[in-house]
Amino acid sequence: MDFIIEAVLKAVKHLYQTEITADSVNLQETRKEFEGQVTIVTFPFIKFSRKSPEQTGAEIGEYLKESLPQIAAFNTVKGFLNISLTDAYWLDQLYKEILPEDFAVFKPNGKKVMVEYSSPNTNKPLHLGHVRNNLLGFSLAQILSAAGYEVIKANLVNDRGIHICKSMLAWQLYGNGETPVSTGEKGDHLVGKYYVIFDKEYKKEIEFLKSEGQTEEEAKKNAPLIKAAQEMLQKWEAGDEDVINLWKTMNTWVYDGFGKTYKRLGVEFDKFYYESNTYLLGKDIVEEGLAKDVFFEKPDGSVWIDLTTDGLDEKLVRRSDGTSVYMTQDLGTAQLKYDDFDMNESIYVVGNEQDYHFKVLFLILQKLGKSWAKGLYHLSYGMVDLPSGKMKSREGTVVDADDLIDEMEKTAKEQTEALGKVNDSTEEEKLHLYHTIGMGALKYFLLKVDPKKRLLFDPNESVDFQGHTGPFIQYTHARIKSVLSRAEVNFAAQIDIAALDAVERDLIVVLTQYPAIVSEAASSHNPALIANYIYELAKTYNKFYHEKSILQAEDDLLKIFRLQLSSASAKIINKGMALLGIEVPERM
Repeated sequence: MDFIIEAVLKAVKHLYQTEITADSVNLQETRKEFEGQVTIVTFPFIKFSRKSPEQTGAEIGEYLKESLPQIAAFNTVKGFLNISLTDAYWLDQLYKEILPEDFAVFKPNGKKVMVEYSSPNTNKPLHLGHVRNNLLGFSLAQILSAAGYEVIKANLVNDRGIHICKSMLAWQLYGNGETPVSTGEKGDHLVGKYYVIFDKEYKKEIEFLKSEGQTEEEAKKNAPLIKAAQEMLQKWEAGDEDVINLWKTMNTWVYDGFGKTYKRLGVEFDKFYYESNTYLLGKDIVEEGLAKDVFFEKPDGSVWIDLTTDGLDEKLVRRSDGTSVYMTQDLGTAQLKYDDFDMNESIYVVGNEQDYHFKVLFLILQKLGKSWAKGLYHLSYGMVDLPSGKMKSREGTVVDADDLIDEMEKTAKEQTEALGKVNDSTEEEKLHLYHTIGMGALKYFLLKVDPKKRLLFDPNESVDFQGHTGPFIQYTHARIKSVLSRAEVNFAAQIDIAALDAVERDLIVVLTQYPAIVSEAASSHNPALIANYIYELAKTYNKFYHEKSILQAEDDLLKIFRLQLSSASAKIINKGMALLGIEVPERM
């Protein structure tokens, strides 16, 4: 719409003898209750025109209509000038922009970005919170890649620490040598089971020590199990061969389990970082901070940074015994990632309970003079809740990702069979379809909400074929493909339509918006913009489908034109859903 902006600049100069810049022209999509497709906000111009917003809009509208052949009509509503573009303009958009193969294909922009997501602990399976994290991270990576960035998908695995030792110790004490092979249990579930067992036995020991007269705090410190776990961690850090071998074995089980869950979720990674390799990093950054007087040492030998002038507090970066804290590791890992990839932007997909941590981390790196720190971004997201009683967890507190995927496939099967949509499919096709619909429902429901918002996930609502859901969009795509399969179409032919019907024009208008939506979703790190756009496109297509005959159109040219519109709609639904990591079936 640059041609409209240029014409507005000329109009203001001609009518009011004032030069303005392009960024002072605010173009919006016309609201549905008014005539038009493009709206110009005229309030900023009244200081030059010294007239009412309506009069100013009318004068600019007349100038535009006389100077631009693409403008069919205009109307003013208060400070808004609504422009209707000609059918010839919209047909030109369809044939020259939308239908060609390179529509919404962005050229490489020369920028490199890392998206770090998932970050699981190796002491338990992935859960519902991880699902939102993985889907957000993967989708954002797809969007950035589509917008022209070179993207590195990274996963920092928390594979060390006291929590891992708890699972290891419990397996040693109570596991009787069982393995994923001997039990048939998925590796991450097996290890997670022993983390739960540790917790249960540890609580028993605390209660026993309290009955012997110890306080809660004393009992928590003195329980034999926690002491044994701490001793195991010290042995791990000292490189004890037996402990290291057990750690490697149990982590291998977990990674095998994670790999299966990632595959079912449809997410992948280009680079893995492991905390066992990075936890000692950052110590040289502490020395650098002391040398630059960014950090200071307290009398007990601990090292801190004072952020009180920035509205934050004092932050510990090294303990008095010389050991690292999480902040130290994150400083070192941030430097390592930059050294490895030299990227322009590094995005951390982490829940909003870590907002303060990242604010501090980024500020410290800026104060240390790291030029790349300005490219750090925390994609913060809210918790996911389930309606109470909907799904039980094997651990009783959080919902396991594998159980959730099973539940989604089961719900998709029930809804699909109830609607009689799979009567002529093979068993293999049915299973694939249930997975596709179930995952489409889950992913769409979690991604259509702004990441910052907490959300309530209802499995049944997410699979509704008539709602604001993934399956509604998937069904729309299958419907279009069904229509297209029944006709031979020459997509290269440019059809000259005398006049567009409103619903045809609306569909072209929505299709033209796709590249701008991709750009905006990339710059704002928000997959919800893509999700909600694709829903609007599917709704608009369904309105067109119900109001206009396609295969039985009044003449052959109109039939070809409507098939071309249908094909373009299917192409953008497919592309947009792929950016969310969602597959769209050819038939349902």
